[in-house]
Amino acid sequence: MSEEKGPKTKQIQIELDEKVGSGEYANLAIVTHSAAEFVIDFTQVMPGMPKARVRSRIIMAPLHAKSFARALMDNVRKFEARFGEIKVSQEEWLKEFGFKPPKDHLPN
Repeated sequence: MSEEKGPKTKQIQIELDEKVGSGEYANLAIVTHSAAEFVIDFTQVMPGMPKARVRSRIIMAPLHAKSFARALMDNVRKFEARFGEIKVSQEEWLKEFGFKPPKDHLPN
């Protein structure tokens, strides 16, 4: 019998406490980066309100940001295959919220 040589897969047990498990709603993500990290601020914009509060800030290394982007796009493709295309237009966003986001921070 030959034994396979190679990297062994380890399983990570992930814990989700009650506060985090209830989640935070966000309808706008603002992404910035430096040479060392990506910063994603998840905000909640409410129609007619002039301010949007950051609900959560996630900081990632570039490698993890790219892996996250790939995983997110894979899930978007699976969602669209099942439920149809997700249509995003600036006009719809402007109509819903009643103001323009800064040009370099369009809904993403």
